[in-house]
Amino acid sequence: MSRYGFVIDTRRCVGCNYCTMACKVENNLPEGTFWSRALTDGGEVEYTPSGEYPDGLSMSFLTLACQHCENPACVKVCPVGATYKDPETGIVRQDYDKCIGCRMCMSACPYTGVRSFNWEEPKYFLDFATGDENVPKHQKHVVEKCTMCWHRIAKNERPMCADVCRNQARWWGDLDDPESDVASLLKSRSHKQLLPDMGTKPSVYYLV
Repeated sequence: MSRYGFVIDTRRCVGCNYCTMACKVENNLPEGTFWSRALTDGGEVEYTPSGEYPDGLSMSFLTLACQHCENPACVKVCPVGATYKDPETGIVRQDYDKCIGCRMCMSACPYTGVRSFNWEEPKYFLDFATGDENVPKHQKHVVEKCTMCWHRIAKNERPMCADVCRNQARWWGDLDDPESDVASLLKSRSHKQLLPDMGTKPSVYYLV
């Protein structure tokens, strides 16, 4: 058994959104849907620094997606088992065919905006599918979120966002494996999790 997760270096992240767009293409996400976002930490508007000019300005970025929690609130409230935690990997997954569109998972999740709901039949910019052929078909009236590129992990590949990060700010691996890159990084640097007081135990760590 493994406990897969991400370690994100906030000193290296430049908010380029490579991870955002790579995720969108790889997973053939519908128009207007993003499973990952690079947010500006501090400024009220994206890419706006916090503080005062000229000497007090600062800007940092926080990439946000499903936290694949060890104790996921979404799994507890799903009435049909469409949202579930994979016992072998710790990844929080979804079965689109089981989803009844009640959106209880969206209400229970404390991490705002990491899920989307297809109100209508999904629409796309292109007239053909992009990404991996094993990506599940997107459906109307279904909740979606980051899958940690489950289809890639099944082929012993890394999630696409970790592969394309040009600044090596995103690391992925088994958090329970002391020899993994992610475990080594957590030993060597101070880090934080989002909303630890909620008790969800996220599998995404941010190096500070």
